[in-house]
Amino acid sequence: MKKNFKAISTKALALTFGIGTLFSCVSDKDSPGLEWMPDMYRSPAVETYVDYGWVKEEVNPEAVMKQSAKHPPLATIPYQGKVEDLEMYLPYHRKASSFAAVTHGLQEKDGWRLTTEEGDAEYNAAAADKNPIQLTEDNQKSIFSDGKELYEINCAHCHGEDGDGKGSMVQSGAYAGVPDYSNLKDLPDGQLFYSIYYGKGMMGAHAPLLNKKEIWTVVHYINKLRFEDYGAATPQKVETDTTVVVEDTVQ
Repeated sequence: MKKNFKAISTKALALTFGIGTLFSCVSDKDSPGLEWMPDMYRSPAVETYVDYGWVKEEVNPEAVMKQSAKHPPLATIPYQGKVEDLEMYLPYHRKASSFAAVTHGLQEKDGWRLTTEEGDAEYNAAAADKNPIQLTEDNQKSIFSDGKELYEINCAHCHGEDGDGKGSMVQSGAYAGVPDYSNLKDLPDGQLFYSIYYGKGMMGAHAPLLNKKEIWTVVHYINKLRFEDYGAATPQKVETDTTVVVEDTVQ
């Protein structure tokens, strides 16, 4: 009885192995055949910023091809850089003009902060803001290089490579009235920053494109175009961004 059971078990095992072997073999030479848990050693491709619908072990077919990256909460700052750079990542303490909603499409529902005062009160106050990035003989080459790269990407098509207001967009006739930087030598750095951040005239707001550190870097490069002798040897008064941060106290 035991011998018969053993013989039957052996034959059944051999038959099962044989059938499994046959099923694992396919005519397609590029196919690996039948595989056991292939995801363990060959993971599926996952596209960046795509929600594949896995929510609490349930699949939502409608969410498969929808972009999953969301806008961070208002006033979120990046976790990067040095401690001295932190204040440049904090929200800009100046508000946009009350007319910016009409002239530049800056809406409070989109996170823009608009002043309730009429006129250019905030723009005028920005004249007191100084560039927090101090030029030194050691860092000015790097700052000017970074500023030039940012300027050529975001500004040169209108303002021109030399800041003469004759960029390709102006020469094509699409825009007119772009100022020559050599005629704006009295414009304070703070107002230059404000104009880039919120936009001015035909120029749109660049805050969605450049962070505050990048804008201040561009300001340095624009100054290099405005002033022939601009550099580390030029006296600079450095003041920090006067952003006020209020912490909530839990009772």
